[in-house]
Amino acid sequence: MDSSSIELSGSTVESIRVEGGTVTVRFSPAHIVKTISGSVERTRWRQSGELVFTDAAVEEAPPETPAVCEGGDVGQSVYTYRDMIPLPFEGRGRVYCDLRFSGTDQHLKVVGEAVKLNMEDRPYYIEHIRPS
Repeated sequence: MDSSSIELSGSTVESIRVEGGTVTVRFSPAHIVKTISGSVERTRWRQSGELVFTDAAVEEAPPETPAVCEGGDVGQSVYTYRDMIPLPFEGRGRVYCDLRFSGTDQHLKVVGEAVKLNMEDRPYYIEHIRPS
């Protein structure tokens, strides 16, 4: 089965908007890793998109943006995705993120009731990732 996911480490968070109960994390660009079933090689792409949490709150003051993400956790219900976000991604119930950023000890911690990842335009190829 083919799969794609956002690789959080190295992706740029362009902005974090908090409007009422909606928290929007804009990646511009997000780094996407695509895997083709049966192949040991993967490919890296870039694409902009937004991770939108609804009925949500930020647990502490978010870091200044733009900022380069170092990784973290994104979860929905009983699933936790470490250092990545699967594509597509949408969920209801308890949803959250805890992202780390380069050059700061601040985290982005969001807890909400629903989340959806909205990707824009189309992905642009960067490189092949070959096993070492």
